[in-house]
Amino acid sequence: MLPLVALVGRPNVGKSTLFNAFTRTRDALVHDQPGVTRDRNYGVCRLDEDHPFLVVDTGGIAGEEEGLAGATARQARAAAAEADLILFVVDAREGPMDDEILSWLRKLARPTLLLINKIDGMNEDTVRSEFARYGFGEMLTVSAAHRQGLDDLLDEVVERLPEEGTTETLDTDPNRIRIAFVGRPNVGKSTLVNRLLGEERMIASEVPGTTRDSIAVDMERDGREYRLIDTAGLRRKARVEEVVEKFSVIKTLQAIEQCQVAVLMLDASEGVTDQDASVLGAVLDAGRALVVAINKWDGLTDYQREQAEALVSRKLGFVPWAEVVRISAKHGSGLRELFRCIHAAHASATHEFSTSEVNKALETAYETNPPPAIRGHVSKLRYVHPGGSNPPTFIVHGTRLKDLPESYKRYLENFFRKRFKLVGTPVQFIFREGVNPYEGKKNVLTERQLKRKRRLIKHVKGK
Repeated sequence: MLPLVALVGRPNVGKSTLFNAFTRTRDALVHDQPGVTRDRNYGVCRLDEDHPFLVVDTGGIAGEEEGLAGATARQARAAAAEADLILFVVDAREGPMDDEILSWLRKLARPTLLLINKIDGMNEDTVRSEFARYGFGEMLTVSAAHRQGLDDLLDEVVERLPEEGTTETLDTDPNRIRIAFVGRPNVGKSTLVNRLLGEERMIASEVPGTTRDSIAVDMERDGREYRLIDTAGLRRKARVEEVVEKFSVIKTLQAIEQCQVAVLMLDASEGVTDQDASVLGAVLDAGRALVVAINKWDGLTDYQREQAEALVSRKLGFVPWAEVVRISAKHGSGLRELFRCIHAAHASATHEFSTSEVNKALETAYETNPPPAIRGHVSKLRYVHPGGSNPPTFIVHGTRLKDLPESYKRYLENFFRKRFKLVGTPVQFIFREGVNPYEGKKNVLTERQLKRKRRLIKHVKGK
């Protein structure tokens, strides 16, 4: 287990910029707007190869205890309570305005280092004198945006950290199932992740757009290991106006690309909206396995449930292979069925096929229902081989495949689905025609062949 360093402070003092500098990533959203970070975001700092450690980025503590600001502050306090070292980040340009946070840190009694950020272009001695009243024996000055002072900071952090920590890092086990929870804002994604983890790991609020970053958390359930990824709600491009929301959309799309199973969450009381179709389109473009979870099912009457069922069946008819499960993230009902569908979709999406079995399937499909004749010619499907997984991909070789009707391609897809019992995953077929190796090459005759050709022509004309 790696030691943990927590970044705490007021909003907009540069904690996320420092987190990205430590981890050499862009995992944390960075913007001049205060309050962009809300949930805890963990990463690994490997700048010192011999002494790696965990870094947790937290939202700003604004002194409010209600609403989103209060939930953000609770997340920051929870991160500080489990940290082996706290970096108390302050803004050099605004001066000492963090008395309340300082009082809380003293009560917490955890190892703390005062870090004065945004020092570029300022007199360091003057800034240090301003923060001297905080009573820290040692203060470090940095500019996270310009990577100024980071080497001295890294040396100080490594010196103060213990050899072993108490916090587990994200596992790199390839057998861990990666699940991304996606959907519109305020459909219950964070609530569901918190229910599965058994703790308030994500900020769940009735305010749409609460989650802005894509947060990954490892979990073990019934002997199997998972990585849960809570994403920001996706809206139609025309309604995305704020720069921060645009970055959130990018993070969500990246999470969809990196996951193995995407759980599309719908609001049972609203049915399938145009925004849900936008999210579903992103999942299908990425080719990821899909499970549709209808949330807030417990609050509906029997009539409302019938209407919701009919609407989902009609609007999602173009993805009949996706399993639909009814859940309540708030009360925890339907979770066992949800994981059954996730396991089935994951097994289908990652199944490895042999060349012999897919060729037998293609031969059977061809004999059962041959392709129709187009302009007097029939397409020939000669052989097929696997082309990858997640989604399952099959590469078919033959002749006149450009003339193969879309209806026959759908027939092949449905045949393979039924043959191999594929559920919850798209299936991709790639058709490749054989290339004539002599196409475009001119047959150059030898001198002897030319003489025979002339004799033949002379003989024919003589007759």
